[in-house]
Amino acid sequence: MVEFKQLREGMLASPQIEAGDVARAKEAGVTLIINNRPDGEAGDQPAGADIEAAAQANGIAYRSIPVSSAGFSLPQIEEMKAALDEADGTVLAFCRSGTRSTILWALAKAKSGAPVDQLSDDASAAGYDLSGIQPTMKMLSRQSGS
Repeated sequence: MVEFKQLREGMLASPQIEAGDVARAKEAGVTLIINNRPDGEAGDQPAGADIEAAAQANGIAYRSIPVSSAGFSLPQIEEMKAALDEADGTVLAFCRSGTRSTILWALAKAKSGAPVDQLSDDASAAGYDLSGIQPTMKMLSRQSGS
């Protein structure tokens, strides 16, 4: 059973979930699951389609925004921003460890104009370090006009 870590109110990140974790997510108020892990990244990883089916069976929306070891791209950041903006309720994003999901969340929120220092503090409180992406977060925040 994986731990859902609260990044802030309405936003959770976690390591790889399995179909059996989806019911727990529903109990936690999750209305959208975002899969940031590419299928086939590891041999023991559940297929995204299985998690999507479990989400649908539990009345939870599902989005796949895979982030590979190649890193983050502006289209991924924009897709994550759109998913977060459209979400009605608590969001759970997952990847192998939760780090990519947290980084993508922070980049998307910075692009929306959220204070970079607060994003870093929120991530740090959940056990994730965003120091390596501070310059990118600041650049995205400046571009947001906020």
